[in-house]
Order: sequence, then structure tokens, then C-alpha cells
Amino acid sequence: MLITLHLEKLQFFAYHGMYEEEKKLGNEFELNISASFFSTESIVSEIDETINYAEIYELAKTEMLQPRELLEAFLTQLAEKIKEQFPQIVKLKMSLYKLQMPLTHFQGRIGVEIEKEY
Repeated sequence: MLITLHLEKLQFFAYHGMYEEEKKLGNEFELNISASFFSTESIVSEIDETINYAEIYELAKTEMLQPRELLEAFLTQLAEKIKEQFPQIVKLKMSLYKLQMPLTHFQGRIGVEIEKEY
């Protein structure tokens, strides 16, 4: 059985970005994570039979504290950390959105998505 866990619309304040203003003032970010794994259990009833989403959240929170210029760098490095801690993951899909841009008259949000299959 393939199981996919979703952590959606996680909100963080961080200092990722290429612009000096972003590095000084920071920004609001929204992170989405989907992690898939195969279970051999007919009924998953114990935490050690699944992936602990609280641990994935803590990994993301820790990584958010380390500024990067590119959202792609954040996502690919977070993917490595998650896979390292949960080797049973067979597919990982993540997106990271910067909720404000330091560009004049810019409306909307900027985001990057990665998808990895193992």
C-alpha cells in the first residue's frame, strides 16, 4: 500500500533571497511537503509503521533558520535531510512560496516546486 503524508501551508519567517532587502528584513514563506512510502502493514496503527510528520516539520523548521539565496537550494537540501532521516520514502514533492517580493508594484507570490522519486 502506498501512503502519502501531506504537510500543507506551513508558515515560516526566514531570510532566504538574493536581494539585500530580503537578507536584512526577511520574508514570510509557505512550505508544502508530500512524502510517499510503501507500507507492508494491512492496518497502520503504530507510529513506527509510518513517517512521523512532526519530525518532518522539525527538520523544515531547523532548515528555515539557515538562509539561502535560492528557494531551489532550500528545497533540494531539505529533501536530502528528509530522505536521510526517512529512507523508506519513495517520492517527495515540496513547494516553497515567498509571500512578498521586494519589487515595486509586484502582486502575487513566487514559488518553486521539486519532485523526487527514489
